[in-house]
Amino acid sequence: MKIQLRRLAHARSGDKGDTANVGLIALRDEVYPLLVREVTSARVKEHFQGICKGEVERFELPNLGALNFLLHESLGGGGTLSLMTDAQGKTFSTALLRMEIEINDAEAKELGL
Repeated sequence: MKIQLRRLAHARSGDKGDTANVGLIALRDEVYPLLVREVTSARVKEHFQGICKGEVERFELPNLGALNFLLHESLGGGGTLSLMTDAQGKTFSTALLRMEIEINDAEAKELGL
């Protein structure tokens, strides 16, 4: 089954120059391994196709049950240079939560979905 990340996690985002910084935090400890498996740098790059022109780096934070992504070359040059509506990347977290991942029936049942 396909499920949006918003049912499994919450997120925060911001900027560092021309790089969007997006944190994805599992709502429950048992969700974290699923996020690690399914939410790869490549999948995030594909999800932000047309917005993220550079590479996507992923950092795992297991003690927090979180993943952190740096989306390079995503903000039109950064807050002081960009003409983008969201030059600080504040909406990137909401956009990531709309990404769909595949989970099998056993995982869905185990998570109560």
